[in-house]
Amino acid sequence: MKKAILCIDDERIVLESLKGQLRKNFGSEYRYEFAESAEEGFEIIDELAHEGTNLLIIVSDWLMPDIKGDEFLIEVHQKYPQIVKVLLSGQAADDAIKNAQEKAGLYGFLSKPWEEKELVETIRSGLEQ
Repeated sequence: MKKAILCIDDERIVLESLKGQLRKNFGSEYRYEFAESAEEGFEIIDELAHEGTNLLIIVSDWLMPDIKGDEFLIEVHQKYPQIVKVLLSGQAADDAIKNAQEKAGLYGFLSKPWEEKELVETIRSGLEQ
């Protein structure tokens, strides 16, 4: 079964950075998907599920124009509780992080700008869950 990692951020430069770091550290072991909105993220999640690809982890920005990252991850969790969820933000409020931990089973939180080593360790340990 194919395995995938999904990153969601409304800033393309952030997605490009994540893409480079993931490919460098995890190679071709996983399929990488990138979305610029929660709506696009939901479409990709459903598409992957439909084709039988196992979405293992989601790295989502918190401050997005259509929906906050914690609310997005809670919605995902209700349908796909097995997916490991990581929140990425430069300005997430503590209550948003707590909300995601309680209602979405949030696995990890990374502050922007993140350290590549911290990103890789968080994803690697999340994948081992």
